[in-house]
Amino acid sequence: MTSNPPSGTTPPASPPPDPLEDSLLHRLLVASNRVQSLPLSVLLGIVAFNTFVVAVATRFSAIHIAVFLAAAALNWLLLYQLRVTRRSFGPDRPSALALTIVFAAMTAIIGFPGMGVEVLLVLLAAITALVFYSTWIEPQRIGVTRQTLTTAQWKSGAAPLRLLHIGDIHVEYLGRREQQLNRLVQELQPDLILFSGDFVNLSNTHDPQSEADIRAIISQWQAPLGVYCVSGTPLVEPLYRVQAFTRDLPNLKLLPNQWATLPTPGGELHVLGMVVTHDMTKDRAMLQQMMAQAPATGLRTLLFHPPDIAPEADAAGFDLYLCGHTHGGQIRLPLLGAIFSSSHLGQRFIMGRYTLPQGMTLYTSRGVGLEGLGAPRARFLCPPEIVLWEISGSQS
Repeated sequence: MTSNPPSGTTPPASPPPDPLEDSLLHRLLVASNRVQSLPLSVLLGIVAFNTFVVAVATRFSAIHIAVFLAAAALNWLLLYQLRVTRRSFGPDRPSALALTIVFAAMTAIIGFPGMGVEVLLVLLAAITALVFYSTWIEPQRIGVTRQTLTTAQWKSGAAPLRLLHIGDIHVEYLGRREQQLNRLVQELQPDLILFSGDFVNLSNTHDPQSEADIRAIISQWQAPLGVYCVSGTPLVEPLYRVQAFTRDLPNLKLLPNQWATLPTPGGELHVLGMVVTHDMTKDRAMLQQMMAQAPATGLRTLLFHPPDIAPEADAAGFDLYLCGHTHGGQIRLPLLGAIFSSSHLGQRFIMGRYTLPQGMTLYTSRGVGLEGLGAPRARFLCPPEIVLWEISGSQS
């Protein structure tokens, strides 16, 4: 059972600031997104300037200029077609313009010493293939990651519980990825669904059509023990927006700093849903406050958007902590890993499963969706996932 979430979907008079608004990543996303609103004449002027640089560097080699322009045009078309084919709905111009500049630099460097065009063709073809894979293929391949948890908090003779963790759907509009997600949810038939926040993309926070599409998507999530969720990053979706997304949906319950106790054949399962502020002092204080209401027995699960309070949750006695927020970095490089981490703890809990010193299991999901604003709608070596847990009992 759980208490009802606060009613109302009106924005507060002065919403608290989100510390992530001042982060380098957010500033880069805002700056790059402005490129989309530049007049077409300005963009073509930038392309023309890059073409002139290539021409001068290659001594006006017609073949080098043609290869550069063809590669730039092809990649721009690939990015533009993402929206047309409903694979993603982000801006095409920031990424396309960045690729044009990269292609111009590579063509100028390779063509200046008079190297053959064959090397240039191979390099530009490789980058084009990478763009195609990371925008058209990997973001659309939602995987089901299967995890098991054996715990003394669960009756050893009881049937295992199938818990589905979904994170970071970041809906822009209803597209192919969202349709695939709901097909998987229906096929898996979990006993319980927990969603760890970020329903909407930052580019679409107040878009009425996005809100309608989100409600259409999450209204289809069904599980015998229910569907429980928390809000995500306040900068992306303030609590009042999440209340609008979930309002009057009978299949789903929002847990804004609330416990829910679910009676199951394996014993009581307690889920604490918390609202993230990204202010570590406030989030830690709220955890302490909520632990004053914590049940004394049963399996205790924390549902919180980022992994940032994992050490504190471990010390507080949680058995399982489900979160997302990081997207696993979204773009990962071989050997080096993620380029960016949006977690206060950096790369420490950026994706996957962790066992903490007091025995708590933490799982940071790579999520389903993609960053917004001017970020490329791309994933590389970090495919989207939903996580299906099978929880069973142990003898001790």
